[in-house]
Amino acid sequence: MSQKHFAIPKGKIRVLVSWNSGGMATDRVMVEGKKIGYMYREVPIRPEDSGWRFFAGDEDQAYIDDLSHTGVYAVNTIANYDPDIVPYLDTPAPCAYEKIDGTNRYRKVEQ
Repeated sequence: MSQKHFAIPKGKIRVLVSWNSGGMATDRVMVEGKKIGYMYREVPIRPEDSGWRFFAGDEDQAYIDDLSHTGVYAVNTIANYDPDIVPYLDTPAPCAYEKIDGTNRYRKVEQ
């Protein structure tokens, strides 16, 4: 298994979110540094899981099905890659959002 080289070095991560649970994000965000284009929250089944799942929005199903392209990270770490998500993180599950092109805002979408 190859070592991932993250777009933001660990020492550059700032505290943006006070809670300490995790979420899933794709390598398009965490390794390639793409902004989050789509995110959804499902009801978590484990206490350490926030239920949040984050995507650049251009991943196809084959990419997502390959688990080597995803990882579980602290939601605070993911927020450092796209701080625009922070105002939406307290939304209860289930919910889904897509980024409004050309803005730093998201719109709620049907799942």
